[in-house]
Amino acid sequence: MKILIFGAGALGQALGCLLAADGHAVDLIIRKRFIDAIRPNGLKVTGIFGNFTADPDRLQLFEDSREPDETDYDCALITTKSYDTAEAVRAIAGLNNFSGPVVSMQNGCGNIERVEQKFGSIRTFGARVITGFEIMLPGTVNITVTADDVHIGSCIRGPIPPFAERLADTVSRAGLPCRAVNDIYQDLFAKLLYNCALNPLGAILGVHYGALGDAPETRKIMEQVIDETFAVIHGLGGITPWPDGKSYRKVFYEKLLPMTYNHRPSMLQDLEQGKPTEIESLAGYVADQGAKLLIPTPTCSMLAGLVRFRERAGTAEKKEERLYQ
Repeated sequence: MKILIFGAGALGQALGCLLAADGHAVDLIIRKRFIDAIRPNGLKVTGIFGNFTADPDRLQLFEDSREPDETDYDCALITTKSYDTAEAVRAIAGLNNFSGPVVSMQNGCGNIERVEQKFGSIRTFGARVITGFEIMLPGTVNITVTADDVHIGSCIRGPIPPFAERLADTVSRAGLPCRAVNDIYQDLFAKLLYNCALNPLGAILGVHYGALGDAPETRKIMEQVIDETFAVIHGLGGITPWPDGKSYRKVFYEKLLPMTYNHRPSMLQDLEQGKPTEIESLAGYVADQGAKLLIPTPTCSMLAGLVRFRERAGTAEKKEERLYQ
């Protein structure tokens, strides 16, 4: 396959490495600071699924989507942060000779809807990734933990399209377990429950996921988040593999949290680097949808507000640092 990966951070670099190492033609739209390191050395993946290397001549790296001469891609994968979805959609829509599927492989909810609005239902796919990726240095990504296979599905619920099967098989053969599903929204809502319970609270407190499950005070907050998120999902007409918050909490504490016990929240890593977070597609999304549906979400609203405060404080600190450099 010829594949465009738009937004090659940790997930995008890992996918690019695995797919290129398995013989696929991979183009990455990636920030310049990464290009300078990857162009001479290629990409490497280490971690729980093994070690992989993609030589530099197996990859094409571009800072801008207008740079590739040929754009007859079989598909485009969006791996940006959720706050960059609009830019990714705009750029991919501007590619010449590209009419293939577009796959949102992003965190949080609301991204598939933006893709579908631009490219239509037939071309729009989503993926749920519940695996931890960490950039050790530019061009080297460590896969730290996983709670399940990657899931890929159409934005149209029902029979699985051939493309979803083909892409899932391609990713699996490359080394990252993946399968096609008939309802990607169910998986995205399930991940929303997991992420909303852990990511914002861990970021605010500056701790790994396991620490949140060890203390009764933080467990109570997480359980409130789970109940609010469940109420909003049901209000939107969505479903999850669990009928209610009580059923989910059992799986959450007995299976999901132990599997990712030592993982540091991606939102915490963003705050530490003075970057924006994906709060608006997680607890912020729940709070926003709750307000529209008249469903109370006080805990999610509070966490979203605290993360926004931390974002602004971090931005101010970075500006002050630059003044004195």
